[in-house]
Amino acid sequence: MNDEQYDQMRTGKGFIAALDQSGGSTPKALELYGVDENRYTSEQEMFDRIHEMRTRIIGSPSFTGDRILAAILFEDTMNRQVEGRDTAEYLWDVRGVVPFLKVDKGLLSEANGVQEMKPIPNLDDLLARAVQKGIFGTKMRSFIHRADDTGIGGVVDQQFELAHRILRAGFVPILEPEIDINSQEKLKAEAMLRRAIGTHLDRLAPDQHVMLKLTLPEEDDYYREFVEHPQVVRVVALSGGYSRAEANERLAGNHGVIASFSRALTEGLQIDQADEEFDSVLGTGIRSIALASAT
Repeated sequence: MNDEQYDQMRTGKGFIAALDQSGGSTPKALELYGVDENRYTSEQEMFDRIHEMRTRIIGSPSFTGDRILAAILFEDTMNRQVEGRDTAEYLWDVRGVVPFLKVDKGLLSEANGVQEMKPIPNLDDLLARAVQKGIFGTKMRSFIHRADDTGIGGVVDQQFELAHRILRAGFVPILEPEIDINSQEKLKAEAMLRRAIGTHLDRLAPDQHVMLKLTLPEEDDYYREFVEHPQVVRVVALSGGYSRAEANERLAGNHGVIASFSRALTEGLQIDQADEEFDSVLGTGIRSIALASAT
């Protein structure tokens, strides 16, 4: 583990850029960017277009370690290059941004009010390649629709089971059991999730450290116990479909929690913008998210 990167994640000022749209979420991200589906004819071309978008974001003068602590990458992005260098290497060596890797392979169908992760075949091989690419940590996402104790317990069990494998490989895992922001049972689901996560955190050994990526809660400082937990490197918040303004407002009420935004980060960016306008829009967004993360 890179000690400088660990210190940046533990104590740095700023937030995490989520640039890890996968095959399922990429078409929507490109559409919002102004790239309709008729502008690519295959999955390979689709990934080419999203890498061009990500390269433009990463290469912006605003995208530096001064406000961006880390970036989460999709596997395809890890395997590509930016300005002739591997993406993770470019992020850290040129931008001062810690690279993370999304390792999950998507979600199973809903059962017991949740969607657990699909099996991750060849996870050990992926982690071995991530070591070679200079990746610091990983991220994996589950999804919670309803307040079901059995379902939420299963999601958290699966997240921590995989986290232990990832820890043994030398990475810091980000666990992301997302709660649907439109769920009518969001408050109850948050209570169940907090209880389940707390039980697992208390079982970690002193040398085991994880990060948590959680939906912005209905009650300010609801996850304060995790922010202060000795085994938690950082608690980060996902925007979950909230606009940037609402996500920032909610985030500002949660002390010690920083952003890990995707759609809220890229809000307003368009492919046909001149570089000056693109950098201005991105810079404005970065500054507002960093400010909300400084609470």
